Amino acid sequence: MGSFLPHDFEGAGQAVLAFLHRRLGMGLWMITRTQDNDWIVLQTEDHGYGVKPGAVFPWADSFCSAMVRGEGPRIAPDSRLVPAYAAAPIGRAIPIQSYVGAPLKRADGSLFGTLCAVDPQVQPDSLHDAGELVDLMAGLLSLILSTELRAADAARQADRLAQEAQTDELTGLPNRRAWNAFLMREEERCRRYGDPAALLAIDLNELKRTNDSEGHAAGDVLIVRAAEALREVVREPDLAARLGGDEFGIVAVNCNLAGAEALCARLRQAFADRGVKASIGLAARDAALGMEASWQVADARMYEEKRARVDITSKP
Repeated sequence: MGSFLPHDFEGAGQAVLAFLHRRLGMGLWMITRTQDNDWIVLQTEDHGYGVKPGAVFPWADSFCSAMVRGEGPRIAPDSRLVPAYAAAPIGRAIPIQSYVGAPLKRADGSLFGTLCAVDPQVQPDSLHDAGELVDLMAGLLSLILSTELRAADAARQADRLAQEAQTDELTGLPNRRAWNAFLMREEERCRRYGDPAALLAIDLNELKRTNDSEGHAAGDVLIVRAAEALREVVREPDLAARLGGDEFGIVAVNCNLAGAEALCARLRQAFADRGVKASIGLAARDAALGMEASWQVADARMYEEKRARVDITSKP
């Protein structure tokens, strides 16, 4: 890998992929992340396949899923001779006749993703000799990854402590400035590690009516009850913020769509328990759009729900 000394997982990954391509060839080298049913491409050294970072494939369709389950070898010079690889749906989507793969592990031993390569041509049997090298590179990447994930968790906690100084005076929740900073940093983490995230946009339905009919003190009580509901349902790493007026937001980190839907259900129940009526829009982070654009999707869905409520209540 020459004199280049990578200082993080991303840099190390790029160096490893380039090094392995120079040593072993193969048309496509990848570092991937598994998340639920998704197989997310984080980095590539691509020479002809056209696969870009951020691409998502079904995990169950991949050679790597069969390799991790022990149904196929880590080195397959002719993948057509391995029944699990010959039957894998991804082999019908793109041309693959040889395969190299190794798991990437977190510090606790759980699967993070894979270091892998494919080629449209059968490779010589000498490819088997590369197994020790590929395992070594995967082990080094796993070590760097585990160290960096621990540091990322510590940085996220530091972010939260710093954001406590940027709070909404009435509710004690982080304010819009803290929200914007957290959203930007969380987007970088999601992009780098392939983490899932979800966003909830919340708008109180009756704040204006309460302010007009009962006074702003009553409106403040409604806002505080809403903030209490948010605190009750969010997990420790999540961020709940008051974005202004009757608008709130939640960033649910390391949270897939199913988890976000469960969070939304808990929030609706917490609002109901406190007599708070609100409209909620939910969106999972879309890797192609990023966090900010996904937030706009959640916000638009919230307004759709709010308009639907108005239409229902306005009918005679």
